[in-house]
Amino acid sequence: MTQSGTFELELSRFIRAPRERVFDAFTTAGALSAWHCPRGMTVAEASADARVGGRYRVVMKHRDGSTPTAVGVYREIRRPEFLSYTWCWEGERGAPAQESPTLIEVRLSAKDGGTELRMRHSGFVDVSARDGHRAGWQSVLNRLADLVDERGTAASLVLYGSPRSTFTRTARMALAEKGLAYTHVPSAPHTPEVLAINPFGRIPALRDGDTTLYETAAIVRYIDESFDGPPLFPLRGVSDRARCEQWVSLVVGHLFDAMIRRYVLQFVFPKGPEGKPDRAIIDGAISEMDRQFAALDTAFATSDFLVGGQLTAADLFVAPILAAVETFPEGKRLLEARHNVRRAQAAIRARPSFAATQATEA
Repeated sequence: MTQSGTFELELSRFIRAPRERVFDAFTTAGALSAWHCPRGMTVAEASADARVGGRYRVVMKHRDGSTPTAVGVYREIRRPEFLSYTWCWEGERGAPAQESPTLIEVRLSAKDGGTELRMRHSGFVDVSARDGHRAGWQSVLNRLADLVDERGTAASLVLYGSPRSTFTRTARMALAEKGLAYTHVPSAPHTPEVLAINPFGRIPALRDGDTTLYETAAIVRYIDESFDGPPLFPLRGVSDRARCEQWVSLVVGHLFDAMIRRYVLQFVFPKGPEGKPDRAIIDGAISEMDRQFAALDTAFATSDFLVGGQLTAADLFVAPILAAVETFPEGKRLLEARHNVRRAQAAIRARPSFAATQATEA
């Protein structure tokens, strides 16, 4: 097969695992079943005949039930440093879905106690075909690191943000509710590591291998759809899904502004006369907060959760804000006056995800 006149994709990744283990992950059916699909998918079936001329087959499964299937032939095998094989999407009734297969070459080098993986995927007929595979391979390599690195998902998942930030806490609670190991790098807004992901410098920011995300709602959605575990957004019911999104939007557009920016931060970073909190700003915020607490009290009237009788992203956005508000006198009084909100907040405080994300610094 000639590669002239075609497009190619090159990726590299450092993986903290022996290269023998990384190599074997490409050539054994059991390992392929554990990692060889993008985040948010599963491998329904995998087979591998790891010899020159032997074939492999990986049946991936989307949540919608569709099963894209990759097949190919091993061209060269030199354990543990080099592997090449063809790649083709299987069409209906097992026929190839494209005219000719592409070629994958994987080079593994020992480096710094781990493995430097370099992948070259060549033979694409156009730019869109090449670029369509880039994000997929980046996600698949994240799953490879999850499997072979003893840190598991913490090898790829890195969250940047201050422990005192309510939005950072929301993202951390989402990770904890999913039971995910991750690396938390305490970071202030506009620090270099944050700006490398978010051009606007706000926290939190997420890195999953080569995939980067910012904005808390997007991060929580990515966490929910990429990993197994209890759903953070309702799976059924149009009204419940819409109501969950409603509360997330209300937090971002209203609650955070009144309760955090114009109330809590006035005490944490006072900018009023003589370096004291600006009472005019605080009093205006309290008036809005009272209406917001009333809306929350109504929403919590029949359940400890905002939507559908179970924890959702809506609760993960609201709880850290209420926890910050009740540390100051007026906020504590507003909370005490709303029985339903107080009950719901007590329930979420009892969850391990809340305790695990409690900020410890003064």
